[in-house]
Amino acid sequence: MPVALPAGATPVTIAWSAPASPTAVVALAHGAGAGMDHPFLAGFADALREAGVACLRFNFPYVEAGRRMPGPAAHAAATWEAVLAETGRQLPGIPAVAAGKSYGGRMASMAASEGRIDPSALVYLGYPLHPPGDPLKVRAAHLPAIAAPQLFVEGSKDPFIQPLTQFDEVVASCRDAEVFWIDGGGHSFEVAGAKRPAAEVGARLAAPVVAWLGRRLSSA
Repeated sequence: MPVALPAGATPVTIAWSAPASPTAVVALAHGAGAGMDHPFLAGFADALREAGVACLRFNFPYVEAGRRMPGPAAHAAATWEAVLAETGRQLPGIPAVAAGKSYGGRMASMAASEGRIDPSALVYLGYPLHPPGDPLKVRAAHLPAIAAPQLFVEGSKDPFIQPLTQFDEVVASCRDAEVFWIDGGGHSFEVAGAKRPAAEVGARLAAPVVAWLGRRLSSA
């Protein structure tokens, strides 16, 4: 899929996972340190399909170029624009949801707050509120500008959202936001004493997300 960047169109890899008659489509972005083929994302996408929801996974341009560090935020926003345009072309008339693991979700929120995308809802799989151990560097000033419903799927032990009182205040500042907690979960939803494959961890998150989408999209 081509993405329009300042230097010209750049192709990025995409992967569809769709049932016969999807009720919604989730565009799913990866985190900063792994591309779209990470087992966590693949497991989540497969479980969405089984629940009747289509999913479009994609790479950001920096991953496609073989780089480890994320590129400019504007490049991520342009990618989100292209991805949601693609979901509209392939599945017209179906609610489109912007979702992402950590960095990918935050980039979706920034694009939405700037009016560059207009998803039916946003889902954050581990929102990176601040760098671990540095709660003064909060990445949340843009969140209240988002009109669409937002779901934060969060591990209660995630170092990116400690202290939880600060995170709760950020969620309360949003226009329309809810939190689904994974008790004892870390940033990748790992739980001490309950080691599971990443694909299974991702798959287990699909059910609460689909339930929330069903409730929120039907009332829109």
